[in-house]
Amino acid sequence: MALSNDDLACIYAALILVDDDVAITGEKINTVLKAANVEIEPFWPSLYAKSLDGVDVKKLITAIGAAPAVGAAPTAGAAAAATTEAAEEKKVEKKEESEEEDDDMGFGLFD
Repeated sequence: MALSNDDLACIYAALILVDDDVAITGEKINTVLKAANVEIEPFWPSLYAKSLDGVDVKKLITAIGAAPAVGAAPTAGAAAAATTEAAEEKKVEKKEESEEEDDDMGFGLFD
């Protein structure tokens, strides 16, 4: 999923505000963006401010990748699930290849 420059600008502005312990509002995101000489569509700052309302962004950032400590059994189950997913992907790839082979039968629709 590629983010647009408008998205990234608002995200970085929100992170700057969080780092300075300033509440994230549409006006403050706009202020940061104007200071950085970044022009975006006017609806983005309020959209991001509303989506982050009530979210502890610092906690969200520090929780990325942090998983609860678990025993070896769940890890083995995850490995088995990953193996199963890989096998299913191979089946799908083979099926797609066979469908592609059927598409070209040596004649065209309008021949």
